[in-house]
Amino acid sequence: MSETSPRLFVVSPHFDDAVFSCGALLATHPDAAVCTVFAAPPEREMHTEWDTLSGFAGAHEAVHARTIEDNNALAALDAIPVRMPFRDGQYLDSPSISKLAAALEEIIYGSTADTLLMPLGLFDSDHELVSDACCEVLPRLAHLSWFGYEEAIHRRQPGVVEARLEELARRGIVATPVYPVALYTIDPARQALAKREAVNAYTSQLKACGPHGCDDVFAPEHYWQLNMTRKPARHASQ
Repeated sequence: MSETSPRLFVVSPHFDDAVFSCGALLATHPDAAVCTVFAAPPEREMHTEWDTLSGFAGAHEAVHARTIEDNNALAALDAIPVRMPFRDGQYLDSPSISKLAAALEEIIYGSTADTLLMPLGLFDSDHELVSDACCEVLPRLAHLSWFGYEEAIHRRQPGVVEARLEELARRGIVATPVYPVALYTIDPARQALAKREAVNAYTSQLKACGPHGCDDVFAPEHYWQLNMTRKPARHASQ
């Protein structure tokens, strides 16, 4: 994953996840593609607790404003936004795993990427859905280099990383921790500054998280290299 490699492709469940979890890495890879899965507003206006905490009067205003925030954040990292037409769980219209996997496979296959980063799928149901869909795509696009990233904030929940790694193993996916220095190729101080600028673009989400709710985004980023080793284990009930 050097600066000379073709485009990096990062799958982000929501507008902020890639930057919160991989911002320092993105700072070393200009022209990386950041694909936000849940980027569409609901068909009808609605009001959710999270959007209210974020300072929005409704879902349509929230998605519009968060798209602008995301554009500004990705511009700070010289990343390229890619947006999918799905809605996050709070809007009560989640896609099936197979539908999402098919759409992701088409977008990834048509990209110039040779390295793909997917969320491990920690704690949040939207994250689990995206991770499960990526797990379906991985064996079909095994010619790519696949990495999982630990989602900032959610990774603080006790036991969630270990539980997810066990689930990946049951699917026949071995996850090997990657030492961050191998991924970072510029001055760490410069990386930290670039990531902070990008994170600060998500003003609504920082507001919703509260004064210290997003502190974890500035902790070291953690990555796992993913490889298929065998066919997934069958559950006892199958």
